[in-house]
Amino acid sequence: MKLLSRPVSYITYKVNANDGKNHAVKIFLGASSDIAVYQPTQVVTAQKYATAKLSILKTGTVEQPVLQKGGDDMRIDWGYFYVAAPKATGAVQFITKGTEAANAFAKGVVLSTASQGRSLSLNTVVPFGKVGKTAVERFIELGYDERFSVQYFNTDLRPWWNNSGKATIEGELTDANNEYQAVMQKCTAFDKQVYADALRSGGKEYACICVLAYRQSIAAHALVKSPAGETLWLSKENNSGGFINTVDVTYPSAPLYLIYNPELVQGMLNGIFHFSETGKYPHPWAAHDLGTYPKANGQTYGEPMPIEESGNVIILCAAIAKVEGNADYAKKHWKTLTRWVDYLAKEGLDPKTQLCTDDFAGHLARNANLSVKAIVAIACYAQMAETLGEAETAKKYRTIAEGMVPEWIKMADAGDHYALTFDSKDTWSQKYNLVWDRVLALHLFPQKVYDTETKYYLTKGNKFGIPLDSRKTYTKNDWITWTATFAPQKDQFEALIHPLYVHVLETPSRVPLNDFYDSKTGIRENFKARSVVGGFYMKMLADKLKAE
Repeated sequence: MKLLSRPVSYITYKVNANDGKNHAVKIFLGASSDIAVYQPTQVVTAQKYATAKLSILKTGTVEQPVLQKGGDDMRIDWGYFYVAAPKATGAVQFITKGTEAANAFAKGVVLSTASQGRSLSLNTVVPFGKVGKTAVERFIELGYDERFSVQYFNTDLRPWWNNSGKATIEGELTDANNEYQAVMQKCTAFDKQVYADALRSGGKEYACICVLAYRQSIAAHALVKSPAGETLWLSKENNSGGFINTVDVTYPSAPLYLIYNPELVQGMLNGIFHFSETGKYPHPWAAHDLGTYPKANGQTYGEPMPIEESGNVIILCAAIAKVEGNADYAKKHWKTLTRWVDYLAKEGLDPKTQLCTDDFAGHLARNANLSVKAIVAIACYAQMAETLGEAETAKKYRTIAEGMVPEWIKMADAGDHYALTFDSKDTWSQKYNLVWDRVLALHLFPQKVYDTETKYYLTKGNKFGIPLDSRKTYTKNDWITWTATFAPQKDQFEALIHPLYVHVLETPSRVPLNDFYDSKTGIRENFKARSVVGGFYMKMLADKLKAE
C-alpha cells in the first residue's frame, strides 16, 4: 500500500546504437507546469533546488486553492509537481517558457532556474556519454505532492503516503531513486503475472483488454486513511458526473481488487457504511455516492438508487468474504446489511420505477436485471450468515431468494430469451448481474437461464459488441465481460469478448479507454478514463474462486 500510494513515476530511457558505432547522446525532457493547473491561464511559480542525491525542479500555482475546486473534467490546481534527476548522472535542469524549451536545449543555452509565469517548462537534460551497441539506461522521476487529497465529512485528509503529516516529497523522491531497480523488477514481474493470469482465463484477446484496463482503473482513485484509521479507496466518477466513491462505480470496478488486494474493496465500502451508520444518511438503503470529488461530505447525486446500491454493497461484502475466507468484514456492518437486505426482500423482486446503474438509459419499472441483483444479494446475505454460523438467519434469507427465482423466470420469460422488463416481452437486456450467482456459487438460477440468454445474445452481436439492451445500439464493455463470464461454453465467451478487443484497436474515439459506446460505430457515447474497466477482470475472479 505504501508503494502503491507513492506519488512518483519513472520515465526510463534505454539507448543503444544499431549501426555498430559510438555516438554522443543526450536526452531532453520538457515537462509543462500545466500539469499543476486547472487552466493554462493560471500563474505558477517554479524553482530549482537539490538534495543530497537529486536535482529537483518544482512548480505549482501561486494561489494554491487546496481542495477548493470540485467536479467532472477538472484538473488539480493545488499542490506541487516535481521533476527529479539523480545527480550521479550529471543531469542539468533549468526552467524556461514553454515555447523556448526545445530551442534552449538545441542551442545548449541554460536559462533562468527560478521563474513565475504561465505554461512554463521544467527542463532536464541527461547526458549518456558515448553510447555503442551496449545499452545505457537512465531515468527521470515525476512526482506530485497534492498536500491534501480529499475532504472526508469536513476533515481534510492527507494522501496515504503522508498520513502522519511528517513525510516529505523529497523523501519519497529519494526512496524512489534508491529503490529504482527493485521497484522496476516488481513491476515487470507483476506485469507478467497479470498477463499470464488473464491469458489462462480468457485467451490472448481477453488478456490484452485486461492489461489495458489495469492502470486506468487504479489511477481513478485516491488512497487515504479516515480519521478513524480505516482504509479509504475513493473513486472519481470520471466523465460521468465527477462524484466521489459512487457505489455503482465501485461495483463494476471491484473484480480487479478482489483478485489482487481485497483490502482496497473494503476501502471502497468503508465510507458508504460510515455515511449510514453515523446517521448522516438516514434511508433504509445504501447511498449512491459520498459527494463530488474531492469532497466526500455526503451524497450529491440527484436521487437514490435503492435496489441498485444496496444490492451492490451486499454482493461485494459476500465477495470479500469469499476471497478472504471469512465474513469478518460483513460482521462489522451486520446491522446495516440486515436493514438493506430487508429492503431488498420487500421491494426487490418486482422493482418499482427507479434508476439502476445504467442511469443514462433512464428510469425503468419492473427491471428484470435489477430484480436479479436483489435476488442475488439476498442469497449473498444468506451465504455470509452461514459463514458467520447464523444457521437460522441463513436459512430464512436463502428461502426468500430461492422463492423469488421461479417468480422471476415466470415474469421475465419471453420464449427464446428473458425480457428487459417484466411487462414487455418484446424487449431484452444483458442480465450481467447473474454473474455473481456463478462466481459466488450461489446456485440460484437453473442452467436453462444461462443457456437461453447466452444463445440469444449471440444473435444480437454488432461489430463492437452486443448492445446493452433492446432500446438502443449503445453498450457497456464492462457489462459484456460479465455477461461473457457466465456463458456456458468457451467459444461463446470468446465470441462475446472478441468485439471488445476490436473496439480498443479500432474505435474512432481516441480517448482513454471508454466503457460506453455505440456497438455499431464504436464511437463513445460519453464516458472515458473510468475505473469501471476493473470489471474486465470478472472472468479471472471467477476462475480464481473456482480453483479455490
